[in-house]
Formats: sequence, structure tokens, C-alpha cells
Amino acid sequence: MRYVIIGNSAAAVGAVEGIRKIDKDGEIIIISKEPYHVYSRPLISYLLYGKTTEENMKYRSEDFYDVMKCKVFFNKEVIKINNEEKQVQLNDNTIIDYDKLLVATGSRPFIPHMEGLETVKNKFTFMSLDDAKNLEKAISPHSKVLIIGAGLIGLKCAEGISKKVESITVVDLADRILSSILDKEGAKIVQSHIEKKNIQFFLDNKVEKFIDNKAILAKGEEIDFDILVLAVGVRPNIELIKEIKGEVNRGIVIDEFCETSIEDIYAAGDCCESFDITTNQNRVLALLPNAYMQGECAGINMAGGEKKFGKAIPMNSIGFFGLHMVTAGSYVGEVYTKNENNNYKKLFVKDGLLKGYIMIGDINKAGIYTSLIREKTPISEIDFELICNKPSLMAFSKIERKKKLGGIK
Repeated sequence: MRYVIIGNSAAAVGAVEGIRKIDKDGEIIIISKEPYHVYSRPLISYLLYGKTTEENMKYRSEDFYDVMKCKVFFNKEVIKINNEEKQVQLNDNTIIDYDKLLVATGSRPFIPHMEGLETVKNKFTFMSLDDAKNLEKAISPHSKVLIIGAGLIGLKCAEGISKKVESITVVDLADRILSSILDKEGAKIVQSHIEKKNIQFFLDNKVEKFIDNKAILAKGEEIDFDILVLAVGVRPNIELIKEIKGEVNRGIVIDEFCETSIEDIYAAGDCCESFDITTNQNRVLALLPNAYMQGECAGINMAGGEKKFGKAIPMNSIGFFGLHMVTAGSYVGEVYTKNENNNYKKLFVKDGLLKGYIMIGDINKAGIYTSLIREKTPISEIDFELICNKPSLMAFSKIERKKKLGGIK
């Protein structure tokens, strides 16, 4: 059996480890656009900040490919899938046959049309190790950096370079930072914390046009800069499946076994959709843990095992300048809020279930809330008042505590 994996990130690692749980000897080929050993992409900002090294960014040990008996084609790109012949074509015209194929192509930066953008010389995106390296080469202690996008990517970039440049300005169309994961109250807390690091925000605003190294905003402000970072958002890489008439929406459509609409072709990670159990809808959940779990599920099924992936939820665990936060699920239903001493917590309950939460500052025991969402534990079965104030296993029944501690199944 020959397994071919397009991509070399968390989903690919999950797939390799999933395959090897079932098939110890089948041939595994990984095709990677990048020249690097598999690394954790969220750590690129920490590399710039000085909190980690390239070696420590590796998502698996140096001997991972040898131990797992994988062959890796680095610096190669799949440009076409021939599903009739079960082949993939690389950008150097190499043809590789497959029995089972995994598409783990991730996503790419979305760059909206902005007048005059082509006149800006020093512009960068911030999604890969090469992006981080190129940005680091361009900046200096005198750099004035403009970041378009106050989401996770833009703000992690700001944190990463904050000690290495003169000034950072962030512009976003939304009325708050981290608008996809924080409510207004939570966003204010985080924004206030980040602003103490000499980072300035222009929110509910956008760049109307660029004139060389000057950005003219919609509300009339003018921002001088010499480095531009575009962190507006991402788009799933669905083209390989779309070209062979596979089912796609915003992401590649997969079933509960992570198989696409085309036989023997699977997909995992940021390029495909997941079934979000908090909204009961299919949507793209661009999260590293989600990518790994999907990849593992796909790998097990590719190798002839049987595994379903059915507990996907939106979730982020992140920090900025020492302020930590965890968010998960969807923000619908009745709300429980606690805000004291800059520790902010908001829980969302609907139909007798915890659907989502936001925690900023003290994130201790956040995993209990995540478990309640994933397992769809009825609120009626626990001491919810205790869970709200002091999350602990004591809020569960004795039987449930034993289950969670591994005593019974």
C-alpha cells in the first residue's frame, strides 16, 4: 500500500501516526512545499521574539521521518491530481502513484485589493517560517511597522517584533481586536494590555489607499511606515480537489471519516471543513489540534482501520505579552460573566449545554469547560454554580469523576 500525503504540517503528522497504528510497513510519501522539517507554525512569532529556536519549533523529533519510515520530497509542490489513474503530478513534472491520498494543503494569506498596494516595496505576510525569516531580515530598530489585521496572526506578529522596531500600528475593519474570538469586553482588556507595549490601534477603519510608504485611512488619518505586514485573513487551499470536481464549499468537504467526495482521497487540516458540534454546522476550523486529530482520523481510515472525527469545536489558547486567554465553542444562549482583578470569564449556555466560553487572565481549569462542551454534558448532571465559580472535578458526580480520571469507561 502506498500512501501519499500532500503537505507537511500537523495534519500530515497526525496522518502518518494514524497510518502506522494500523499499517506498520506500507510506503508513506510526504510532499512538502517548504524545505523544513515539520514545525509548529504558531511558534514563528516566538522565534522572532526570542522565546524559541528553530530546533525547538520542530513539531516532532529530528528522526521522525526515519522512525515512521516516510520518504519526504522537500521543496516540491503538487500541481495536479489525476484521480482516474491515482497519480499526483509535481511542479518538476514528477509523477507519483498512490493507493490512498491525503490532501493537507492548509491555507494561504488572503490579500484584499487595496489601491496603491503594488507601490509598497517592503510588504510581507506572516504564516510560515520563511515569512518570519524574511520579515526579520527587513526590520531594524528604526522600523515603523504597519500591520493590516488585528486578528491572531496580526497580533502575534506585533508581539514577535515588538522589541525590534521603533513603532507598530495596527489597522482593522472590525470595531475590536480579535473579533473572531473575543467579545467587546474581553477585547478591551486585551487591547489595553497590548497598548502598554507601544502598539497603536486604528479600529473600525481601513486603508483607503497607499501612496508609497504612506497609508491613507478611510477616516482621514495618515500613517507613515516602512514595513507593511498583511494579516487580514486566510483562504483554504481547495484548488486541487476543486479541479477534479470534488465537493468543496469554503473548504474541502469531508465525511466523518475525513474522506472527500472522491474515493480514496482524504483531507485534513485548514484546507477542509469540520462539523462544529457547538453550532451543528460544517465550517473551516483552522486550529492546530483540530488539524492533527483530523489527520490522525484520516490516516487510520486510509490504512483500513475505522475512526470517526466528531468532536470538533472552535478553540484557541493564546497569550500576548504574558496575558493568557482560552476561548472555545460558540457564543450563544444565556450568559454567565465574571470580571474581577483583570480576570475575565464568560460562559454561554443553551439547551441545557455549555456551548462556549471566554477566559482571560486566570485560565486555570479551562480544560474542564472544554470537556463539558466536547462531551455535551447536560448542565443538569453537574453542580453548575460550582463549575462557574471554581471549575473542578468535584462539580461532577462520583461516577463521572471516575470516568474522567480513567477509572471506568
